[in-house]
Amino acid sequence: MTADQTAPAPEPIASFPELPADAIIIVPVRQAVLFPGMVFPITVGRPRSIAAAQEAVRRQRQIGILMQRDAAVEEPTPIDLHRVGTIANIVRYLTGRDGSHHLVCQGEQRFRVVDFLGGFPFLVARVIRIEEIDTRTPEIEARFLNLQQQALEALQLLPQAPQELIAAVQAVSVPGELADLVAAYMDLKPEEKQEVLETIDITARLDRVSRLLAHRIEVLRLSQEIGRQTRAALDERQREVLLREQLAAIQRQLGEGDGKAAEIAELSEAITKAQMPKEVEEQARKELRRLERMPEAAAEYSMVRTYLDWLIELPWALPEEKPIDIAEARRILDEDHYGLEKIKRRIIEYLAVRKLAPQGRAPILCFVGPPGVGKTSLGQSIARAMGRKFVRVSLGGVHDEAEIRGHRRTYIGALPGNIIQAVRKAGARNCVMMLDEIDKLGAGIHGDPSAALLEVLDPEQNSTFRDNYLAVPFDLSRVVFITTANVLDTIPGPLRDRMEIIALAGYTESEKLEIARRYLVRRQLEANGLKPDQVDITEGALRSIIQHYTREAGVRNLEREIGQALRHAAVQIAEGTASKVRIDADDLPSALGPPRFENEVAMRTSVPGVATGLAWTPVGGDILFVEATRVPGNGKLILTGQLGEVMRESAQAALSLVKSRAETMGIDPALFEKSDIHIHVPAGAIPKDGPSAGVAMFSALVSLLTGRNVRSDTAMTGEISLRGLVLPVGGIKEKASAAARAGLARVLLPARNRKDLEEISEDVRSKLEFVWLERVDDVIAAALEDRASQAEAPGGGVEAA
Repeated sequence: MTADQTAPAPEPIASFPELPADAIIIVPVRQAVLFPGMVFPITVGRPRSIAAAQEAVRRQRQIGILMQRDAAVEEPTPIDLHRVGTIANIVRYLTGRDGSHHLVCQGEQRFRVVDFLGGFPFLVARVIRIEEIDTRTPEIEARFLNLQQQALEALQLLPQAPQELIAAVQAVSVPGELADLVAAYMDLKPEEKQEVLETIDITARLDRVSRLLAHRIEVLRLSQEIGRQTRAALDERQREVLLREQLAAIQRQLGEGDGKAAEIAELSEAITKAQMPKEVEEQARKELRRLERMPEAAAEYSMVRTYLDWLIELPWALPEEKPIDIAEARRILDEDHYGLEKIKRRIIEYLAVRKLAPQGRAPILCFVGPPGVGKTSLGQSIARAMGRKFVRVSLGGVHDEAEIRGHRRTYIGALPGNIIQAVRKAGARNCVMMLDEIDKLGAGIHGDPSAALLEVLDPEQNSTFRDNYLAVPFDLSRVVFITTANVLDTIPGPLRDRMEIIALAGYTESEKLEIARRYLVRRQLEANGLKPDQVDITEGALRSIIQHYTREAGVRNLEREIGQALRHAAVQIAEGTASKVRIDADDLPSALGPPRFENEVAMRTSVPGVATGLAWTPVGGDILFVEATRVPGNGKLILTGQLGEVMRESAQAALSLVKSRAETMGIDPALFEKSDIHIHVPAGAIPKDGPSAGVAMFSALVSLLTGRNVRSDTAMTGEISLRGLVLPVGGIKEKASAAARAGLARVLLPARNRKDLEEISEDVRSKLEFVWLERVDDVIAAALEDRASQAEAPGGGVEAA
């Protein structure tokens, strides 16, 4: 076997056993049959077929060509293939510029599959070669001469019969080869050719091919006679006119002709009414002319029609904008949201600027905050205040650039991107579009969608946004874009630079109570089919749910718990055991179960070595405990609790600072040489990191080594330096809210964070005493109890081990 390696075959994709001597590599084909002695081109596209062809070329092996029983099967198994095929030599292996693979094969001999072998990345079968027996009997000779005459007669009936084929038919002297040659070039169904291939007996094969050829000859004779009669009656021009008249009559009878003309006219009128820009209308008219010339049965007809529908249905014209009423906007914001005064003020400023400068480049607002604080509903309120349509696009998990820019029309099932789809859904070019969860965009092998958003969210560029599907510019400059995110860290810098960040912190307990009374209870009553006069949930019950059943920055879990309590009441009303149910705090355990959260600060800080710290999380602030203990050892520092690198360094810095000040604090320096210090932060399954636990770690170590308890009503945050300075940290508002939520009375904060005090709501400030720290000496004075007061307390006077 020879192989012209126009494209060198690569190495095999995986290791597999050596092929047995009586086994060949199988290449399945669709709707095609190769006969012995014939040259046959094959296009291979399936991975297993490509691997089979490449392996055969690499090892210079023959292949077996088998036709599939069902051409629709994408990955054929042995049961999907015929059992008789043709062994072929690969004459040439080609790889096209578009990555396609082609084989030129020459059939050699029939074979029959005995069984298929496993363990290979392609089909391999053990086969029996079927020898062609050249039997010369008078019956075979007679059939041979008859088939040869039939083949020459059929070729003469063809309008442009190849002379080479006529010569080949005349030159064949073996009966079996003549039957294969005629069957290969005859216009037969693949199943009929397969039947010829599977006919091994020469006499039966000649008879079968002769019958099939006789039918084709009759068809050719009739066709030739009809053509001769038509040419005798009409010249070419008359024939064309007649055919067109006949076609028009047929279309009128089927109701197709008038329908298409009416459809084209309707599309032309719709293009005129769409008020497209000149460039876009020219493109639409061009596609409409293509559609008019195209038969309705063409595969591309529906694709062009769908494209025109998209161009027509997009809102190209700018609707008349209602003037923004600032007083009404303020009323809508107050009606839809409780609290969030700073956020509302910024939104009112934004709307005021849009009212005074409607054509100006408005900033892209990005609401950042934990889940459940009302980011999406704020966007809906902005749309109501502006009197515009609101549409939401979820970006969570999007990892394909085509989701933003769309797919090109060359792909089957192509569509515009989510941006254009959302504009079409809104039906207005000046809609309010919320891009939700922009921090959860992904990037994959299909591009980076966050890079595609750079043009969308740039007011200087989005006036000529070009979607891959539309392939014409679309003006997005009048769309009011609002984005939401839980965290900023995962948003790429260039994308974050295009947006104005508005942070939404968690709600305080009093704010949650008001939100529950004004919105959540009413919404859950409607959701559970209850009327206000059937269920009365008291303020004490709502407060108890907030304190003991939820611990979150937003109000989603709070709404779920309220819904569960109302469903418990709905059961009683549905059963008829009560006509009206009152839900108080004492009724909650029967509806919601035992309290899930309790105030454990006092219990956790009742011994030396335990301090209460404050932490920031993506869902708001939280408290954490730093526990320290001393065991006999040689001066090692042991850190546990899934601490990150920065937090571990804070612990080392705290220990070094305590060592440097040991004598001034009354600590025996020898303790460090004969003891190991173990610092643990509970909730060990949750990773923790950041420098703000430095003050809490320092307090826990001093408490442990001096035997003085840390005050149970006090929480602290701040970074420390080896010089004893307390450095500022972030998330002060969230941390203060967490301290108030946990029932603490005092919060120790870095003095340089005093500027963040105004960010904290008045409700939280009224519950907490703020102590500002300049140095670690202030920490010791404010955080640790006096020895006298500790001795008087129950269980006081506990010395460090």
